[in-house]
Amino acid sequence: MYSIDHPDIITIVDLALREDIGSGDITTQAIYTGSETATGIVMSRQEGVIAGIELARLIAEKIDDELHFTNFTKDGDLVADGQNILKIEGSAASILTAERTMLNFMQRMSGIATSTRFYTKALSETSTRILDTRKTVPGNRLLDKWAVQLGGGVNHRLRLDDMFLIKENHIAVAGGIKEAVKRCAAFREKNKPDCKIEVEVRDLDELSEALETSLCDFILLDNMSDEMLRQAVIINAGRSSLEASGNMTIDRVLAVANTGVDFISVGALTHSTKALDLSMLFQQ
Repeated sequence: MYSIDHPDIITIVDLALREDIGSGDITTQAIYTGSETATGIVMSRQEGVIAGIELARLIAEKIDDELHFTNFTKDGDLVADGQNILKIEGSAASILTAERTMLNFMQRMSGIATSTRFYTKALSETSTRILDTRKTVPGNRLLDKWAVQLGGGVNHRLRLDDMFLIKENHIAVAGGIKEAVKRCAAFREKNKPDCKIEVEVRDLDELSEALETSLCDFILLDNMSDEMLRQAVIINAGRSSLEASGNMTIDRVLAVANTGVDFISVGALTHSTKALDLSMLFQQ
């Protein structure tokens, strides 16, 4: 699990606040004298998995360390339509200045966590795990992947230096699957001994070629039919972990899992997620 103290997360939050506040919240400055206090309640307007509460607390503290923050739920909890999520008490001006940045992060993270929960729930009777991808909002990857974890998913590589993932263009440059895998294995031995090697294959012939190297920790089965995936599992015979990828939808994942693959990667978790509807109102 990610830490709220991670320097990249601090950087993301600082940038978001500068982006939103600019030189100051002029509407709030015009209307409030600075002495008014308020209680803001963040509420969910639909059922989903909440995420970003720890981040909201950090944002509130950065705006005004005298704000009092109370959470009624915790990150990863399933919340109902109309359920209160958290409460912020203190300077009305400070709460209003923090509001949009808090909600932007929480709504996106909660949307990702909710979508991930749908996928993981669909596979709850299988051993197949849901993976995310690097198809994230630039600069926001740590938070996107944190949200996937909160929804019950598993993080694929975070960065290009985490593992070797040999894709179609790498294979074209190397001149073939075997040569690409061998080059990565040689590089790993000298420079990255703890990194895993994964190679993307498009058909069963390419799968067999990858397996012949005996060097692949993971094999990515790209855009294969369910029947081809079943054959791939038989051919693999447990030698490498298998990841199915390409056009994975909530309606298809159970059938894919039933082919026997170990992982299913779903780009839609982060590249086209729908935000969870959250709002904040002052308590009267």
